[in-house]
Amino acid sequence: MTIAVVNIGQLVTLAGPPRPRIGAELRELGIISDAAMLIEDGRIAAAGQYAELLSAIPPHAVVIDAAGKCVTPGFVDAHTHLVFAGNRAAEFEQRIAGATYQQIAAAGGGILRTVAATRAASVDELLASTRQHRDWMLRSGTTTIEAKSGYGLDRATEIRMLQVIARVDAEGPARLVPTLLAAHTLPPEFAEHRADYVSWVADELIPEVATARLARYCDAFCDDHAFTVAETRRVLKAARQHGLRLRIHAEQFRPNTGAALAAELGAATADHLETITDETLEQLRAAAVQPVLLPGSVFALGRSQYPPARRMIEAGLAIVLATDFNPGSSPIASMPMMLSLACLHMGISPAEALTAATINAARSLDLGNSVGSLEPGKEADFAIHEFDDYRELAYFIAAPARPRVFIAGNEVTPAPMDFLVPKPVRRDVVRLRRSD
Repeated sequence: MTIAVVNIGQLVTLAGPPRPRIGAELRELGIISDAAMLIEDGRIAAAGQYAELLSAIPPHAVVIDAAGKCVTPGFVDAHTHLVFAGNRAAEFEQRIAGATYQQIAAAGGGILRTVAATRAASVDELLASTRQHRDWMLRSGTTTIEAKSGYGLDRATEIRMLQVIARVDAEGPARLVPTLLAAHTLPPEFAEHRADYVSWVADELIPEVATARLARYCDAFCDDHAFTVAETRRVLKAARQHGLRLRIHAEQFRPNTGAALAAELGAATADHLETITDETLEQLRAAAVQPVLLPGSVFALGRSQYPPARRMIEAGLAIVLATDFNPGSSPIASMPMMLSLACLHMGISPAEALTAATINAARSLDLGNSVGSLEPGKEADFAIHEFDDYRELAYFIAAPARPRVFIAGNEVTPAPMDFLVPKPVRRDVVRLRRSD
């Protein structure tokens, strides 16, 4: 099928070199005004000025009118905890009252509270919540989602989470990239047996997951209340040995907690990095590790130390922006909100933020040749926004925007949930209430 998207006021193609963007390249968006796109069988056939493409539009093409608005690639969210049960609204109140993330975790809350809820959830319950979270992301323009396990911390639940990710990916429309995060925190049954848990993850779970092809990446949380550098090294070396690519939670609360290890092992990404030093930034640059910056978790935890994005850009690092969507430290599913936070609190421009949330994020997931920019040959994953200037994505903070979202050329914007659809009022109920 041929689709022609016409009357595009501002087409942000992100066209550029076939590698992660660094330095000044982060601001080069490949913008075309008065544009059009031709899509053949779900892939972009051409993108350019409408006047130049007009003669190439066949009579049988399905025409989509962009109404003079801005069109961007779909967002690629490269760090999420998409699959979980329950919520941690009570801890939200505790943090407002002054409790820290670490204090809540030490008292048995935090990740372990979600672990208990997720272990108790059925497959159908996890599918329902995961689809809901995915739909939240789709509504704001996210079309590709990295999704981690890590709220099971036992074989049955970790496998179940990865199977849920596979099933939601297979049913579409969003593309999900699975990551094993069994080294998220120590489960309570191993509280006195740390070494045994690390050995189980490295020697038993990782080989099983890799053999079954349930994950493309392996992640680990390297921090004082999670796993040491030595423990994390063992887990990630085992993952690499079994063909999984590596990601790592590092330097969120304290320096020297994992970022250098990411460079040592050749990880695809080092994520968080709020406390990273200039020396370690240079190690990441030399090893071509992409920093995944998660301003949502800083914001939601009420902290003020954001990742040093400007220093990273100046050091030549290919930054990525992601939501870190999770029930505890970042219950935020909106990539536009991440752009706003990055611009306001990390000192990067709207153009740099958009690049970090699309093509650089795609490169960090080894998907840069198929998504993340609107170039011929790539999947037609894009959003038609309600505005005509890409800078409004970050400028209108937390706006209830509803872009038209397309994946492989098909419009996929989720419909309102059933309970939001207006229904006829039952007059008998109204009369009964009035007579009470």
